[in-house]
Amino acid sequence: MQFFSTRDRNRVVNASQAIAQGLSDEGGLFVPQSFPKVDVASICALDYPEMAAAIVGQYLTDYSQQFLAEAAKTTYGEAFDGKAGYLAHVSDEVYSLELWHGPTCAFKDYALQLMPKLLVEAKKNLGRTEKTLILVATSGDTGKAALDGYHDIPGVEIAVFFPTGGTSEIQRLQMATQEGDNVAVYAVHGNFDDAQTGVKRVFGDTAIAAELAKRNIRLSSANSINWGRLVPQIVYYFAAYAQLLKAGQIALGDAVDFCVPTGNFGDILAGYYAKQMGLPVGKLVCASNENNVLTDFLTTGTYTARRAFYKTTSPSMDILVSSNLERLLYHVTGSDTEVASLMKQLNETGSYTVRPETLAAIQESFACGWSSEAQVAGEIRARYEQDHYLCDTHTAVAFHVASQHKRDGVPMVVLSTASPFKFPRSVLEALGHAAPANDFEAMQQLEEATGCTAPASLSALRQKAERFHTVIDPEQIAQVALRYQA
Repeated sequence: MQFFSTRDRNRVVNASQAIAQGLSDEGGLFVPQSFPKVDVASICALDYPEMAAAIVGQYLTDYSQQFLAEAAKTTYGEAFDGKAGYLAHVSDEVYSLELWHGPTCAFKDYALQLMPKLLVEAKKNLGRTEKTLILVATSGDTGKAALDGYHDIPGVEIAVFFPTGGTSEIQRLQMATQEGDNVAVYAVHGNFDDAQTGVKRVFGDTAIAAELAKRNIRLSSANSINWGRLVPQIVYYFAAYAQLLKAGQIALGDAVDFCVPTGNFGDILAGYYAKQMGLPVGKLVCASNENNVLTDFLTTGTYTARRAFYKTTSPSMDILVSSNLERLLYHVTGSDTEVASLMKQLNETGSYTVRPETLAAIQESFACGWSSEAQVAGEIRARYEQDHYLCDTHTAVAFHVASQHKRDGVPMVVLSTASPFKFPRSVLEALGHAAPANDFEAMQQLEEATGCTAPASLSALRQKAERFHTVIDPEQIAQVALRYQA
């Protein structure tokens, strides 16, 4: 399987190169040359590690199947508490795909526990011995998941950048207390888009790349701009379908709708890839919070990033520049020159408009909606009081939007992306309780109010010392990158 850039089809790499490099030299994202079709019945008969190895192996054809099988087995074993790809029945034909049973309590663990193994093997496949410097912009969950996955991996350094005041306190502490000799964490003035733009600017700076190359250092990414982040996320769509089959809720070939809370479009794009591989996906419903740039785009065909930015109770979706949409635009248009032109317009003017036929093609697979802060709080309370189901703010965004798109006779799977205990104050307030200012006190009160138990990794943060306190401007991200030595 070969991969090429969304902005220049002539830039062709194999899977190892795509994962080691992260981003194409001219700023494009790597996409597969084709979508392999799989036998859905055979895939659905596998357990989660076997399923992961089979699906990932369709794309990473320069990796041995033995390596992928072993990597998947060690990744999705004990760290996920036996609940990798766990599907919970919420009500009638509505289900919750709980993706937060990993070590950092967010869906990012599915990719970022496997991805370090893929990177080390990629370097081995390519005969590379240089140090890899991973730069990560995060709106909350990616940062901790990347730090947890890459800490103390030989030959790797990782620096994470998050918007100051733009995450929950629990998310901030998860990053600030991270252990490991090869990790660094920086708060950045501004919002997530400022941090992400700063990181992308470093990747696009040939002078920085040349200087780091002199030091035997090569840049890479752990954000979803890296193909290695996306491909493991395809797996849990198949896992959800397999569980519905096993439970007798569907017959093979029946359609299933998925509602995905997303800001950067990576998680829902993985569902589109699953559909292209043959999984009977009905509608992919894109759920946004008040930063509803994706809702507007999927409705009108015009993407406008220069708009009011809102800090919400679902901070991992507080994003205005959605990186992975570029991949979808390429798949739908089939034109690298068109995508390059649209991205140039976005960079220069803050907006672009796709052709009507492009929008129509996108709308064949995607629906959309958004939730206000009041609706998010109401959804948390409704799901708990009506269904005895406790969810976090991001999942509540998706439950609200899913209710607008539920079709009779078609199961709706909501992707639950984070533990409710990562956002204890917001969840507690939504349930009608006065939340204390301290997140750990709120966590304890949430346990007492619901009878649910907080994940041990979150409770333990209270005893951990903060290691990282530095706050920088987005323009200083380049200076951080240039501090590293081989």
